[in-house]
Amino acid sequence: MNNELILIISLIGTYSAVLIWFTLFGEKGLFCFSVVATITANIEALILINAYGMEQTLGNILFGATFLITDILSEVKGKKTSQKAVNMSMFALVCFILLSQSWFLYNPSENDTLFSSISAVFSNTPRIMITSLIVYFISQRFDVWAYHKWWNFTTKKFGDPKKYLWLRNNGSTLLSQLINNILFTFGSFLFVYDFPTLIDICISSYVIFIVTSLADTPALYLARYIHAKKQAKIKNSD
Repeated sequence: MNNELILIISLIGTYSAVLIWFTLFGEKGLFCFSVVATITANIEALILINAYGMEQTLGNILFGATFLITDILSEVKGKKTSQKAVNMSMFALVCFILLSQSWFLYNPSENDTLFSSISAVFSNTPRIMITSLIVYFISQRFDVWAYHKWWNFTTKKFGDPKKYLWLRNNGSTLLSQLINNILFTFGSFLFVYDFPTLIDICISSYVIFIVTSLADTPALYLARYIHAKKQAKIKNSD
């Protein structure tokens, strides 16, 4: 199976998983998925692949899912709830950094066969995760802020808070993803890859982010529909 097909399947599968977790567990499901996606995306980002004629790191789709989650929470639960998801993911990332680095305080057994491999994988993780922590805070806070700014603008302009969901979604996410992409790429991989490779990663990653941002719009509409159906069911049962 080629990389391009795997990325498409991953995009569809990840966004579908977000909706399933939201349907089954509500906002708590999104909190959990955001934590899992944030940690996993930082590990995935260590892998460099070629796809669609571009060199790129993995993790872009999972990072995109975290922005989808904050937009869903902003839409159906409000600004404070979406910021709570950001804070939970940040604290989870801090815990994972501390826990994963504590593994290397141990002296492995002479019969151990995996310590060196795990050490090789996670040796660069602290830099990536600390960078991600800072970048995540900046970009996600900006995303939540921009989402509600766009929402206030469209509500005042057109008089209907439900209209132009696609505009506040993409208007906030595309800008915040640009901030996330530039800061994360250079913060994580400066002096690891040469400058032309960093530029290639920036360009290719943002192209992927554009695709993931546009692709999450139908998922956001579906999430709002799922929430409305749940609220109607609760109201009818009272």
